[in-house]
Amino acid sequence: IEKAIEILGSPFYEEKLRSLSITQLNELYMEMEVLIREFSETLISELAYRDELEYGKELKNTFISLLLAVQNRRRQFHVEKKKGKAQIKPSASTGDPKYLTTVIPYNTDTAPENQTLQVLIKKFGLI
Repeated sequence: IEKAIEILGSPFYEEKLRSLSITQLNELYMEMEVLIREFSETLISELAYRDELEYGKELKNTFISLLLAVQNRRRQFHVEKKKGKAQIKPSASTGDPKYLTTVIPYNTDTAPENQTLQVLIKKFGLI
């Protein structure tokens, strides 16, 4: 691999390649194949990691949007209730709407896992 880097890093690598014997060229070819394979594996793993990060970012954005929508609905309900315009549909058993209360797990040291966000997004979608 050092030979390949040395030859390809030189401005006169074409002349150096012409001066190599067939065996040296075959060795260089094999080293280049190994190097390409290693770089390809690294590239694939880095692309997979990038996709995982992108998916996590999308989940977080969706979660934040849904959380803000729920907060806005609660705020709107309280404002309308204070104005006396109970335009929000009452539930069947009582005259007041029902709210599901839940605690969203939060740890200041680490962000929630993607699975946790998926569950919370699913629950927010039901509201």
